[in-house]
Amino acid sequence: MQKIKQAFVLFLSVFSLSISVMNTYAMSDILIAQQKDGKKTTEIQKEVRVEKDGSFLKIDASALAEMLKKKDFIFINVHIPYEGEIEQTDLFIPYNEIEQNLDKLSRNKDTKIVLYCRTDWMSDIAALTLVKLGYKNVWRLKGGMIEWEKAGYERLYKDR
Repeated sequence: MQKIKQAFVLFLSVFSLSISVMNTYAMSDILIAQQKDGKKTTEIQKEVRVEKDGSFLKIDASALAEMLKKKDFIFINVHIPYEGEIEQTDLFIPYNEIEQNLDKLSRNKDTKIVLYCRTDWMSDIAALTLVKLGYKNVWRLKGGMIEWEKAGYERLYKDR
């Protein structure tokens, strides 16, 4: 019974935080032109503007797969509890402990940071937190590890 109560309290706190997060930002589409195999392709990415603080980008699985080929960013799994990971993950920081773990991130707030979780709402909250803390180059995987797998990419499971 105690575990049910704890789960319910966690659900309520996350639900209320999600509502406040939804009211804090607005999305707009960004059209990105890319060169693939000599052909010009376009891709819609979502830019999420955070009230007065800046913005972060939502990217899909194929865009992340391309970015991982020439990795130039800090790649963070923010999902709790552990439910797998994407290869080349650098850090595991719970979405609700981002602010307490800034010492693990670059002091340069222009450093590119890519976040992901299982579905995407935890990474949304973590991205919002980083932007509010002044980070200017924050990205997150749209749909999380679920969409990553649906797109045909592998989710790894390691002992953690």
